Amino acid sequence: MREPKLVCRNVWKLFGDHAERALAQLKDDPDPERFAALGLVAAVRDVDLEVHEGEIFVIMGLSGSGKSTLVRCLSRLIEPTAGEILFNGQNLLAASEAQMIEIRRHKMGMVFQNFALLPHLNVLENVAFPLDIQGVDRARREARAREMITLVGLGGREEAFPRQLSGGQQQRVGIARSLAVEPELWFLDEPFSALDPLIRREMQDEFMRLQSVLKKTIVFITHDFDEAIRLADRIAIMKDGAVVQCASPEEIVVAPATDYVREFTRAVPKAKVMRVTSAMTPGEGDAAMPAIGPRATIAEAGPLLADGAAALRVTADDGSVLGLLRRDDVAAVMLQG
Repeated sequence: MREPKLVCRNVWKLFGDHAERALAQLKDDPDPERFAALGLVAAVRDVDLEVHEGEIFVIMGLSGSGKSTLVRCLSRLIEPTAGEILFNGQNLLAASEAQMIEIRRHKMGMVFQNFALLPHLNVLENVAFPLDIQGVDRARREARAREMITLVGLGGREEAFPRQLSGGQQQRVGIARSLAVEPELWFLDEPFSALDPLIRREMQDEFMRLQSVLKKTIVFITHDFDEAIRLADRIAIMKDGAVVQCASPEEIVVAPATDYVREFTRAVPKAKVMRVTSAMTPGEGDAAMPAIGPRATIAEAGPLLADGAAALRVTADDGSVLGLLRRDDVAAVMLQG
């Protein structure tokens, strides 16, 4: 089990007057309607979460479920009404504003839906901007910015301005800028939702490639379940400000905790979320067999078996064989729908 990088305990966020006093009065019976009767909006309700070192933790829900508010509470861009938020064991709610500014500058990266690029700065200057704010000298910040621009596949576009870039390229600049400070914790709030479907898929591929290289601890917000199951190690589903289930994508689809989650995932085929590691059996196979990575789903494995192969080797990043995925086992899962 990986160590938790970020721990969230009993976090509440109420919008409205006298929120703390109302929460103290209603905490034993925290029905959202009781808060509404007092003119308060319970945007985040008694949330407990742990985000582990190096994982992609997806928070998802419909519009108005509280996911973006929760992320802003985790970084204290919004002040929680109550609770405890620990980052590397430090209680962020006890940190001064000056301390939080330093933590955000040096240890947290953030990418938002609207890109938020500075239109009067070129790509190099936009990516180097947070390092400029930190007081890093020009030569070092530009060298770091060039590394990140190359990492996200925009080498050669350093002198371009945002207006000269496509939506996908602008989002790559936003990602490069957030990575320039080498964050320990990376927040992404619906970063691809403004992109058209083809570019969105390409950006998801790019995101997974970056994560395979960087191994960041990531909190990723989305309302798109297909995106969530493709990217997540674990998913927290929110409804009316509360987390109703937190588990792996596979567990959420196969064993939904509530009727809401069951309805939320009803149309998702099991083959789309089950990892190949769940269906593989012991074995080494031979070098002539096709190989597939451990994060791949059963649905992604299917086409590799279409040419008549009896099994696939499931291999780790270092090339070692984890097991065999047999054609009959893939067919059994896919026939379950």
